[in-house]
Amino acid sequence: MEREKIKNAKRIVLKVGTTSLIYENGNLNFERIEKISQVLSDVFNSGKEVILVTSGAIGVGRKKMHFNTKPQSVQEKQACASVGQVVLMQIYSKMFGEYGYGIGQILLTKDVVENPRSKENVRNTFETLLQHRIIPIVNENDSVSIDEIKNISRFGDNDSLAAVVALIVEADLLIILSDIDGFYNKNPKIYKDAVLLDCVKEITEDIKKAAEGSGSDFGTGGMRTKIEAAQMVVNHGCDMILTSSENPKAILEILKGAPVGTLFVAKDK
Repeated sequence: MEREKIKNAKRIVLKVGTTSLIYENGNLNFERIEKISQVLSDVFNSGKEVILVTSGAIGVGRKKMHFNTKPQSVQEKQACASVGQVVLMQIYSKMFGEYGYGIGQILLTKDVVENPRSKENVRNTFETLLQHRIIPIVNENDSVSIDEIKNISRFGDNDSLAAVVALIVEADLLIILSDIDGFYNKNPKIYKDAVLLDCVKEITEDIKKAAEGSGSDFGTGGMRTKIEAAQMVVNHGCDMILTSSENPKAILEILKGAPVGTLFVAKDK
């Protein structure tokens, strides 16, 4: 029953993490990016609306700037983000353009969405892009969000950013693509008897403990941030699904009500 209502989701936010877009050697996974672009274009063709929240700017910029190790200083990270964001948008523009869609870039910081006036401006931008059949692509503005002011400017991770975007645009569904196929009752990398949960109707203390205890490297933010994102959106009437990025076409199955990944069920709006 919970899966059936996913079929009626009109506005969808999709978040894809760095590990889903970049190989371990630091190079871009063009096949994955193309499949995501194709699937989201097809979703748009079906009459639904899609917003993409993407990570990867610092990772892409690091490769472009020939960093052999992960950048450590704030300045290096900002420079990588600045370079990488341009590359990412060029690629997304090319990929979506192959399927007839234009894209619009929206870079956010936490202080922007916490200010009522600027938040309303952001909402209006999303609405105008969608009305004109342009796919909004969102990332955190890492080139200006610095560690010294992270409490007021940084989201901390793109799971939180995706949840905030879902609330701003009043999305019906948030899909988070990661390097794991859903939420388990304990870390499947450690426990062979770990069970994949099809549906979570209540984010209990046990669920939170399972996320904390994962000790995982699941995506950029880890499992804890994904549970926090789920709690944020379900409390405001938006369903969330966590699933693997291995097969982007599974998004189409999700929107048909198929039991893919873990569904975090929204509370009534």
